[in-house]
Amino acid sequence: MPLRDLSPHDQRLFRQYGHGPAVRLPDPLVHHAVERHAIEAPYTVAAEHLGATITYGELNRYADALAVRLAREGVRPGDHVGLFVHRSIPMLVGLLGILKSGAAYVPQDIGLAPRARLAHVVRAAGTRVVLTVEQHAHRVPLPAGHRLIALDGPLPPAPRRGTPRPGVSPDDGCHILFGSGSGTAGRPYGTKVTHRNIAGLLLTGPGGLGVRTGDRVAQLLDLASATAAWEILGCLAHGGTLVIRGEDTAATARTADVIVATPAVLSGLDPAACPRLRRVAVVAGTGEPCPRPLADRWARRADLLHCWGPAGTPVAATPYRHDPAAPLLTLGRPTPNNTVYVLGPGRRPLPIGETGELWTGGDCVPADHLTHDDFGHLGDLDGPDPERCAPDPFLGGGRRMARTRALGRWTPDGELEHLGHVGTPVPSAYARQGTLHLTGS
Repeated sequence: MPLRDLSPHDQRLFRQYGHGPAVRLPDPLVHHAVERHAIEAPYTVAAEHLGATITYGELNRYADALAVRLAREGVRPGDHVGLFVHRSIPMLVGLLGILKSGAAYVPQDIGLAPRARLAHVVRAAGTRVVLTVEQHAHRVPLPAGHRLIALDGPLPPAPRRGTPRPGVSPDDGCHILFGSGSGTAGRPYGTKVTHRNIAGLLLTGPGGLGVRTGDRVAQLLDLASATAAWEILGCLAHGGTLVIRGEDTAATARTADVIVATPAVLSGLDPAACPRLRRVAVVAGTGEPCPRPLADRWARRADLLHCWGPAGTPVAATPYRHDPAAPLLTLGRPTPNNTVYVLGPGRRPLPIGETGELWTGGDCVPADHLTHDDFGHLGDLDGPDPERCAPDPFLGGGRRMARTRALGRWTPDGELEHLGHVGTPVPSAYARQGTLHLTGS
């Protein structure tokens, strides 16, 4: 029994605090939600960028045409298609068209990513087709046998009844994200995020951010980041208007009802200069915590969701509304269908109030990692990396849990505190152990 070392009281709280509510998603494919808005409100503006706009009806038709083109190029469900673009309306057409084709999109900002990184992404993700725009086509390192499609070039007409829906399951890839960390031979790992992973956040509360038709959602972040998927798909799945920034981040934020940002981005903006703002989600990672003064400043202006987005999970595992009058800045509890565990050495569950390493489980755990081994073989890892994930003994049924290397503890009333990361000193007021050195074994 995984919890046998805990008292009956702590066993009950371990489950109560660490397990998010079970919520059934009738259709966990996010792009289907975008299609529904195109049918119900075709003239609603889906996005705007530098004075140009596109409606939901137009976006859906262009994406259908692109899906037809991708099918003609041999793209099938389960494939990976590169999306090497800068923030723009064609970026949205490419993203939605790839999902409609049944493939997963592999995003890179063509204006930021070095050529060597783009070449590695093409190899590691196994893309045979890359989407870009004519202006940046020369920057895409394209191996022999690969196809480059310009999103601002001619596309075949979409069928009048729309594209046939390929057989895509919730556990198929939605996108492949390459982080800044190093994988084999110093190259970044690619993480496959499934439809189930991302829909569990975007199509439930509070991850839906209360976005309504016509709400303006700022798109501020790098396309290749996990948080950008929350901005883009979170907006379009709920009928909002995505406001894609140009060079002036503050100008875009000033017109937004909803902002999703990292602490670094949020610290460069002035909440007083955002008169429309209703809700803001700040996504703090293991290496980028949100300072309490920053959270308080924004929470006095709008509803602030303090979110924890550990590496290896899609966007956020614990969005929580912060009250500036609260004694602590906490992470709250897990999102629906997800779990967070506080574990000690040997992955042993700890009593409530003890500081340990945070592991996440449930639907937020990505399908797998991609790598490039010493022999040049490209593909999925043969099995779970014990440093990154392990069988989940608390859910069972073949489920996995992901290691975050973050430290935390449950408060007596069930709020999760983030206390740094493994190997760093923990304030004595929080932990008896002083400095924790935990292992994944």
